[in-house]
Amino acid sequence: HVQLVESGGGSVQAGESLTLSCAAYTSSSARHHMAWFRQVPGEEREGIAAIDSTGYTQYVDSVKDRFTISRDNAKKTLYLKMNNLKPEDTAMYYCAAANHPYILTPMDPSAYYYWGQGTQVTVS
Repeated sequence: HVQLVESGGGSVQAGESLTLSCAAYTSSSARHHMAWFRQVPGEEREGIAAIDSTGYTQYVDSVKDRFTISRDNAKKTLYLKMNNLKPEDTAMYYCAAANHPYILTPMDPSAYYYWGQGTQVTVS
């Protein structure tokens, strides 16, 4: 079992930066494929950045070159560094962990088994 707890959200001005954290509480040392998703009310949850057990990262075009996903396996923590934030980045952000170190569809929410409660990011 894995419990995920996000933190670091908030309200910022366009062009500013935020770093989200996702702490994984688990007794297992297994490395899961992990990702960040975001969701706006009334819309589907969107995968934006993913990282596998080796550290290989993938991004959607809308955040590429602005967001950086990383993980600290010793601390069991996932990060999302967000630079040059835009109003369209406003959403609830969720971290997710798969039940496998590598998955074929890292931006598909149905590929993930564990989810955090979300942290709100508002850009004005």
